[in-house]
Amino acid sequence: MNIALIIIFAFLVLSFYSGIRAQKGKDMNMEQWTVGGRGFGSIFIFLLVAGEIYTTFTFLGGSGWAYSKGAPSYYVLSYISLAYVISYWLLPPIWKYAKEHKLVSQSDFFVSKYNSPILGILVAAVGVIAIIPYLVLQFKGLGIIVSEASYGSISPAAAIWIGVIAVTIYVMISGIHGSAWTAAIKDIMIFFVVVFLGLYLPFHYYGGIQPMFEAVQASNPGFLTFPEEGLSISWYISTVLVTVFGFYMWPHTFGSVFSAKNANVFRKNTIMLPLYTLMLLFVFFVGFTAILQVPGLKGADGDLSLLRLSLQTFDPWVVGIIGAAGLLTALVPGSMLLMTGATLLAKNVYKVMAPHTSDAQIARIAKWLVPVISLISLYFAMSGGDTLVTLLLMGYSLVTQLFLALLFSLPAKPWVNKYGAFAGILCGVSTVAYVTIFQVTIATVFPNWPAVVKDLNIGVVALLVNLVVMFTVTFVTRNLFALNRHTANTEGTPTL
Repeated sequence: MNIALIIIFAFLVLSFYSGIRAQKGKDMNMEQWTVGGRGFGSIFIFLLVAGEIYTTFTFLGGSGWAYSKGAPSYYVLSYISLAYVISYWLLPPIWKYAKEHKLVSQSDFFVSKYNSPILGILVAAVGVIAIIPYLVLQFKGLGIIVSEASYGSISPAAAIWIGVIAVTIYVMISGIHGSAWTAAIKDIMIFFVVVFLGLYLPFHYYGGIQPMFEAVQASNPGFLTFPEEGLSISWYISTVLVTVFGFYMWPHTFGSVFSAKNANVFRKNTIMLPLYTLMLLFVFFVGFTAILQVPGLKGADGDLSLLRLSLQTFDPWVVGIIGAAGLLTALVPGSMLLMTGATLLAKNVYKVMAPHTSDAQIARIAKWLVPVISLISLYFAMSGGDTLVTLLLMGYSLVTQLFLALLFSLPAKPWVNKYGAFAGILCGVSTVAYVTIFQVTIATVFPNWPAVVKDLNIGVVALLVNLVVMFTVTFVTRNLFALNRHTANTEGTPTL
């Protein structure tokens, strides 16, 4: 066993211990398990929200896309920063309403706002379906990180199994408390590791950041600018739009909002979180550095660029620390995803079908659903698949379909009714499913259209379908019900 592997497993044990100990002295009922008793202050909310962003994608996907795609990778910086800015206005009313109505899940919010348990089932189903590729992303990343950083001592499959078992146990025991404490360890590590790598590697190999960019440009002219077709400017803008709208629609991120102790927590975090996003620049610097130093990584192998470059640059003990930080980037969001998926299925699906089930029983069911979701995600993670960024964007296209129904529910009187919200979400999700399964794009349907239209993210098309259907169904049903009431009143009124 090499020193890198020892360090990685030491941090795995530390995170496991922290996750288990986090529940000490607490009555782990449903509210404590899912939203921490609504008692988290600015620091823990910061760590939870940041913890959902700085995942295995930060380590592997960000550097992998910089390595493989160049300029289009910068969409990540834009959408995360804009989403944090929007949170200043979006999250306080959500938190206030959730506190007043004692909500513990994303679906609870839609059920309460639209008075429709059936809509809650749809929202829960969309959330869980989107969570699966996100979990697969974390597990695949976990396997890559541990296997590479251990110099092949552990296979990706074995690494995934070990990580999944650990996170499943501490999620079942500690819920969101375990995630919060593990996030504290993870964020400290990732800050120092990412900044160090992003500065050291360009200076070590090129003498600075500017010389690094000059070398990349000289070897591959145009790589650092957006192409005229494909991942073009219109793709960039539309993808940023879809991902900004979908940012807080992830059920685990939405649910973490409920754990704050007051609305000012979000406003304080809005000041710092966009600055924290700049850490991603250092991840991109690593990917750009690797282009000439670790050439030849094709397709999904581009996600290996950071680790391959680290392996050829540093001693094993440094690689072990890098691998340990990467391990934690999988465990923290993975734990939140598992807990959230289990909560949605137990409270917003099973509870609706078996309304007489007590809250204590629902809490037990949710905890035992955690290993079920783990095993399903594990199966898909072992089956191979797309690059990490592709998996993330697919999940985003699904959860973004919930944004319009949320937005239109925020006024005192929602702009759409439950029928319109249900139909809009269903049609939007169906559009995403269709284009994903059959790999349809605007370019394949309309090959002669200009590139500015062909390159639009298909998620925008799904949102437009969602919007049109939502307002059409709302208009039709409201007028139909008004006509029925008018007819009933007319027939019940005696003639003079």
